[in-house]
Amino acid sequence: MRADTKILLTEKEMPTVWYNIQAHMPNLPPPPLNPRTGQPVTPEDLLPIFPLELIKQEVSTEPYIEIPEEVQQLYRLFRPTPLFRAHRLEKALDTPARIYYKYEGTSPAGSHKVNTSIPQAFYNKQAGIKRLATETGAGQWGSALSMACSFFGLECTVYMVKVSYQQKPYRRSLMRVFGAEVIPSPSPLTQAGRAVLEQSPDSPGSLGIAISEAVEDAASREDTNYALGSVLNHVCLHQTVIGQEVQAQLAKVDEAADIVIGCCGGGSNFAGISFPFVRDKILKGTKTRIIAVEPAACPTLTKGVYAYDYGDVAKLTPIMPMYTLGHDFMPPGIHAGGLRYHGDSPLVSQLLKDGLIEAVAYPQTQVFEAAVLFARTEGILPAPESSHAIKAAIVEALRCKEAGETKTIVFCLSGHGHFDLSAYDDYLTGKIQDYEYPERLVKEALANLPKVEL
Repeated sequence: MRADTKILLTEKEMPTVWYNIQAHMPNLPPPPLNPRTGQPVTPEDLLPIFPLELIKQEVSTEPYIEIPEEVQQLYRLFRPTPLFRAHRLEKALDTPARIYYKYEGTSPAGSHKVNTSIPQAFYNKQAGIKRLATETGAGQWGSALSMACSFFGLECTVYMVKVSYQQKPYRRSLMRVFGAEVIPSPSPLTQAGRAVLEQSPDSPGSLGIAISEAVEDAASREDTNYALGSVLNHVCLHQTVIGQEVQAQLAKVDEAADIVIGCCGGGSNFAGISFPFVRDKILKGTKTRIIAVEPAACPTLTKGVYAYDYGDVAKLTPIMPMYTLGHDFMPPGIHAGGLRYHGDSPLVSQLLKDGLIEAVAYPQTQVFEAAVLFARTEGILPAPESSHAIKAAIVEALRCKEAGETKTIVFCLSGHGHFDLSAYDDYLTGKIQDYEYPERLVKEALANLPKVEL
């Protein structure tokens, strides 16, 4: 085995701080707005659903925030995660590029989401909260939060997007193993869910709807808070352990990344691997290309507009500045359920607006083709979400082949696909169809943006 096939860090080399990109961004996003008053959100506005420590992290401009020891201890169950050199994929592509992937599927829940579920459960436990409510798309976030709640003795209720609830039965089984209640969304249990079902009884659901249900649930009970697995600043912050580890691992083999890639739905996985590299672009002038990859069926960054929008369908969340397709956008039931979100992280959106990162979109048949090639060469079955990053890495590696360039490509393999085998069955039997969201429907959804100027 070549020395750079699998690059490991010791527990002592695991990051002890989270990196906060807000400390170094040339332009911070405009503030989120209270959906009732239209004024900038205050800590008091958020206290009914978030603990104070997470609110502080949301607005902090300190460059580094210490990871509590109790959180570090739980991180050590699976961190540091390995960085692999994809020699067999390189050979199959006949490319001079060097391809590395950071494998976050080694966590107990199977994805990167535990990097934020553990601290969120920790801070809520500290604040005296007894129960957390959340939403989940493909189920990775729901699994991660269910596990974290079980560690800290918290109850957990997960509103799972209905199409994913039906497509991924073993994801909901895993959540229940960890003690969570799993509810298909839209549901008749909340006002937000009932409103959707009244208009569309057969609605497949969306992350925007599930968020509305979870926020309503949390706001209705004093013992309950809301937890979000992506989009928000503190969630992106927690994920930066990924990129910090990647930089330390590349240094061990005297490598520097020319291209950094992550799939992007709400933005947390992409932020996790990319933000430490964005910092170096800002502070050191490095020329690293940083690419966010999304599905052509939900093209938030590539076809959305930069505007203030609600984070959910029922308009319960703050109005945030972001690239959006409109809060009532209803994405098709693609298998990459974790990427079916109408908006994106305000931090990621601002970085794209400022030209510090790029964005591309691919149809799901091409993504599954890339996933199967990766599985057959590297031996890991990737999640459909992560496979978007694989597709982009392959595209860039083939460009290197055409140009005769030797570049170092790094992507985040954010989770395994062991609970996504029905999706692979659909692909292998020709049942998966590409869906590119019509421009007409995008315009219709964007027509309902809140009347707030940036």
